[in-house]
Amino acid sequence: MQVTLVHVHVKPEFIEDFIAASRTNHEGSIAEPGNRRFDILQDPRDPGHFVLYEAYATSADAAAHKQTTHYERWRETVAEMMAAPREGVPMIGLFPEA
Repeated sequence: MQVTLVHVHVKPEFIEDFIAASRTNHEGSIAEPGNRRFDILQDPRDPGHFVLYEAYATSADAAAHKQTTHYERWRETVAEMMAAPREGVPMIGLFPEA
């Protein structure tokens, strides 16, 4: 299973807009054939810090996600909301098995 932890730091004035845009991306992502999880997490100690937990059955499924309309729309929508460039940390999901 291909997992990516994407750390995003959002400017305070855009937190609610970021959450709304990410909900739409989440809804599209969980409908993708190879998607196993697509969680949006918010740090309770730093409300502008989010982690997107993206799990796909294969690396090809994860790559296909980057070609979807909902992902491209999210990326364009949130670009100006970020306080710093997002950081994706690739992981190998061991359990549960894909």
